[in-house]
Amino acid sequence: MIEYLRGELAEITPATAIIECAGVGYETNITLNTYSVLQGKKDVKIYIYEVIREDTHQLYGFHSKDERALFLKLISVSGIGGNTARTILSAFTVAELCEVIATGNETVLKSVKGIGLKTAQRIIVELKDKIKDISSGASGTAAVNIASSNETAEQAVSALVMLGFPSAAANKVVQNVVKAQPSASVEQVIKLALKQL
Repeated sequence: MIEYLRGELAEITPATAIIECAGVGYETNITLNTYSVLQGKKDVKIYIYEVIREDTHQLYGFHSKDERALFLKLISVSGIGGNTARTILSAFTVAELCEVIATGNETVLKSVKGIGLKTAQRIIVELKDKIKDISSGASGTAAVNIASSNETAEQAVSALVMLGFPSAAANKVVQNVVKAQPSASVEQVIKLALKQL
């Protein structure tokens, strides 16, 4: 079991990061919050959750132990897989998600793509008492503004496609978001788009 990777950040997109450790590049699936923390850094450390099945070997990477702990609690809920949990953790910070679950705010939770009312209720019921051990003082993420809104839109669409959204739908929503908020960062555009898709 890999606990964490520490090495050079070779490549990063809003959905994946490649960390080079001793000459080997490990591709990890990341959340938008982890992307915000890692972006612009050279040497990084990310906590890992490893999925090994007959047909796949995937690594999920997180900037903090709290984010990984919350991811593990999410995938313990029936019907929530790794990609859905990653989408939820891209829409909210650890602190925000803990607050949503603790207050039973199913309306906010079901605004995430792929989360219906029943799934939102199941997450709240199953995790309400289990999130108390996760620190709600998650480290803040600095949003990095990119001057060109076209570049921002391209990166946002690319990330949404990697998260499983159809390209045409992602592009339409992203264009609307960028038009409404031209100074928004890539992370902000993706978060707003996630709530509309």
